[in-house]
Amino acid sequence: METEIRLRVDGQTHEVTVDTRTTVLDALRERLGITSPKKGCDHGQCGSCTVLLDGRRATTCFALAVSYDGAEITTAEGLGEGDELHPVQQAFVDHDALQCGYCTPGQVCSAVGVLREAAQGWPSVVTEVGAEGDISPEALDHDEIAERMSGNLCRCGAYVNIVPAVAAAAEAAGAGR
Repeated sequence: METEIRLRVDGQTHEVTVDTRTTVLDALRERLGITSPKKGCDHGQCGSCTVLLDGRRATTCFALAVSYDGAEITTAEGLGEGDELHPVQQAFVDHDALQCGYCTPGQVCSAVGVLREAAQGWPSVVTEVGAEGDISPEALDHDEIAERMSGNLCRCGAYVNIVPAVAAAAEAAGAGR
């Protein structure tokens, strides 16, 4: 069974007809030609397909597109403005946190989500009890960033530079206030 849905992706509205079993990832890649989210494990475990879905990071290989009719989606392609990289993208470049490129877009989208979650005071599993409300992006330490990014796996083993990149982006975000 097919149905028409509307997705707003990287600032552009798209109306697309999809089979009701189509995932958001397949709608993005196969119907709209947006290839930055990658199909990695296809089981929601590697994070290669991570985008910002209605402002929150989400893996899209499990999400049915029909469930997100009318959703706002931001991919790694839509994070920057014009030729200017998003601060998280720039931090990944500055800290050589780029891998082969397969998981990088998902890592970047997840990092943007991590910083938003911290800015909203959301604790993680390693946040000290009683720290709720004291959480901010610039206060994230190595353990907090590593835990919050743990849903994104890198097969290239370039993890060592991802946490410093996210920390630098968090610090830059704090300095920009």
